Amino acid sequence: MTRYVATRLAGVAGVLLVICAVTFTIFYVFPADPALQACGKSCTPERLAMLHHQMGLDRPLWRQFADYLGGVFAGRSYGSGPQAVRCHFPCLGFSYQNNMPVWDLMMQRLPTTLSIGIGAAVLWLVGGVTVGVVSALRKDSLLDRTLMVGTLTAASLPIYFTAMALTVLVVQIGGLLPYSSYVPFAEDPAAWARNLVLPWVALALLYAAMYARLSRASMVETMAEPYIRTARAKGLPERTVVAKHGLRAGLTPVLTVFGMDLGALLGGALITESVFGLPGIGRLTIDSIDKSDQPVVMGVALLAAFFITFANLVVDLLYAVVDPQVRFT
Repeated sequence: MTRYVATRLAGVAGVLLVICAVTFTIFYVFPADPALQACGKSCTPERLAMLHHQMGLDRPLWRQFADYLGGVFAGRSYGSGPQAVRCHFPCLGFSYQNNMPVWDLMMQRLPTTLSIGIGAAVLWLVGGVTVGVVSALRKDSLLDRTLMVGTLTAASLPIYFTAMALTVLVVQIGGLLPYSSYVPFAEDPAAWARNLVLPWVALALLYAAMYARLSRASMVETMAEPYIRTARAKGLPERTVVAKHGLRAGLTPVLTVFGMDLGALLGGALITESVFGLPGIGRLTIDSIDKSDQPVVMGVALLAAFFITFANLVVDLLYAVVDPQVRFT
């Protein structure tokens, strides 16, 4: 196990290094000049030259990349003298448009994205798997067809349509919930949950529909395996057959997709945060793209890549818990 985890962590580090190099090259070879964007409307040639020096854009590309990697592990300073700006570890760049390090800017927004992503993930995983298992156990019945038609309908609705429909029906017409805003959990847990119910449901409806169809297909295949018939022939209760022998093996492909989806969502729920006006990583990404704030866009790309690779590592480790036949080599 230790050897396997060490190997996978080395792989994660390699993937992040490659993504870092690719995103750095893309954003810093673009014709758009981040120094010019940060300089503002009343920019002078002297001010532009100073910003180029502070941001390190007057150096060769390879040196800029080396400085960037060094900042990630040890922090760095932008510029020199009294006008130098210190970016502490882990430095993912400095946003001159927001006048603060990219890491600090993302950490301000990350709690909102984590709250949305984890809450919605719990709903869609529990709801989707439950619907899929029930449908698989009642294969070809009226209940099965009804559930699958419902999931197909939910999966066909765009997230922005679902979000706006929920806002109109639940908030404007029903008055059951307030307009979504972010309240820190530590301040008021009840208000935190009440304000995030709509984003959770909007996201969960889309994902739960896909997970229901995936878990149904997996369970139908698993329940037709010979070892399931053997378990039934031994006289085991149907609940034990389904939960211990069928569901555990059937959850393996669901876990694989769940790791990818959750990791990507933690990197920013762009549409959901924009529709509900929540200040998360996704909203920060859209604003940064609109303002051509390249250091922030690059930092968010690296954060999303980390979440996806780390989530896949966790899922691989959970395989042995869900399916005893899995062994690490």
